[in-house]
Amino acid sequence: MKQFLTAVVLVGFGAVSAAAAGPDISKRQAQGTVPEVMDALVAAVDGAGATVFARIDHAKGAQDAGMTLAPNQVLVFGNPVLGTPAIQDDALAGLYLPLKVLVYEDAKGQVWLAYENPAETLGDMQGIGDDAGYIGKMQGALDKLTSDAAGG
Repeated sequence: MKQFLTAVVLVGFGAVSAAAAGPDISKRQAQGTVPEVMDALVAAVDGAGATVFARIDHAKGAQDAGMTLAPNQVLVFGNPVLGTPAIQDDALAGLYLPLKVLVYEDAKGQVWLAYENPAETLGDMQGIGDDAGYIGKMQGALDKLTSDAAGG
């Protein structure tokens, strides 16, 4: 399921993440453990004035169910200054709010940050034009926040 989300009011950041997994998902290699990178992401989001709504630990959930999973956490965050206009343009955008970033460890032990590109997600919304200013702001915010959290 595509995950479009509200964003953080951050203007003037770069457009696309450094390492991409395809047109829908951007990935950025990170330095540190999943909890360390997630802590850095939380600090970056807080520093940007956005609201952290949830920090979901998938590995802990798996452990609680008697299963194993490599470290894997999702941060849910946003700012209605960017998200509200998207919902105003197409109410269905509310299905994809707020923003989410996944921090996970791959099979080789490398930690990554990943998020869905807002331009790709919003491209499916009938009421949102390609020229909607908040799309670039969301993309820039995600790029800046994941860059800050990646360290190195």
